[in-house]
Order: sequence, then structure tokens, then C-alpha cells
Amino acid sequence: MATKFSHALTTFVIVASMFSMSMANKDWFLGSGSNYSDWWSRFRNHHHNKTQQQPRNIIVGGSEGWHFGFNYTDWAFKNGPYYLNDTLVFKYDGPNATSFPHSVYMFSNFWSFLNCDVKSAKMLASPTEGAGEGFHFVLEKWQPYFFACGERNGFHCNNGQMKFAVMPMFRPFWPWP
Repeated sequence: MATKFSHALTTFVIVASMFSMSMANKDWFLGSGSNYSDWWSRFRNHHHNKTQQQPRNIIVGGSEGWHFGFNYTDWAFKNGPYYLNDTLVFKYDGPNATSFPHSVYMFSNFWSFLNCDVKSAKMLASPTEGAGEGFHFVLEKWQPYFFACGERNGFHCNNGQMKFAVMPMFRPFWPWP
């Protein structure tokens, strides 16, 4: 009984933490330069902006792409929030003589992600699938997603900081400024 409770509590804390991280963009709610005393005017008499309601294509790592030695956890924290149906695009060079190959793995739980246990993860993209337009992954479910590079039996995940987690949110019904 106590074990089940501790697992449930741990899962709740992890999901709550991921939700708060996905909302961590400092200008997400009020924006910069907002008039805090007139918050209600933000929600009425606004024209619907369909471009803000559309899913985004998000290049993982931005201009850095998917490579060894870049802190993707920090990148994910700074580039949130993520919404349902947004697409993560993993761009990386295919295997060649001058660089190590990369891949994209998804972990089913936080513990295997934390330990970079690639044996319990599912390969989403092989080392050849990140070239060109990159590998596209749509955040289709409201759940935490744990991603990492699985190459060299988890070495890129453990030592190269090639791992991050996202928790997509429901898209707001009104446009944000």
C-alpha cells in the first residue's frame, strides 16, 4: 500500500513539475510591458488570430540542431510552452567520417529517462532520419514525453546532455498578445 502511494505521489510530482516547466516562459501569461491593472481588457474585444492557434513546427535545439554537448533540458525549459499537436523537428547530420551518429529515442517513464536506460526506450528515428528536413514528431497526447539520443548505449544521453522532456498543454481558446 505504501509503495503504491509513493509511486502515485512521485508520478504526481513529476507531472506537476513538467507542467510548470512547460509554462515557464517568463512572458507567457502577461507579456512584456503589460498593464497589470487592466488585465480584463486583454480578454475582451480582441480579434481572433488564427496563426496563434495553429500548431507549430519547433526545431529541437533551434539553430544548434540535435548534437552532442548542447543542453537540451535548458533549451526545452526556455522555449516552452509546448502545445498539443505541435511538431518537434529533430535535425542532425547522418553518419559520416567526421561526426558521431545520432538518433531519437522516447522513454516510457521518468526513471528510465533519468538513467538513460536505452534498452527500455523506443527508437523513433535512426541515425539516417535526421538529415534534410529532419525527423518530425507530433505531440498528440496530453502526457509527458521523454526524448534522448540513444547512440553509444546511452552515452550521448548521459554525458552529452542530449535529453529533454516536454509536457504539452491544451492550446488556449483565446489569442495571447
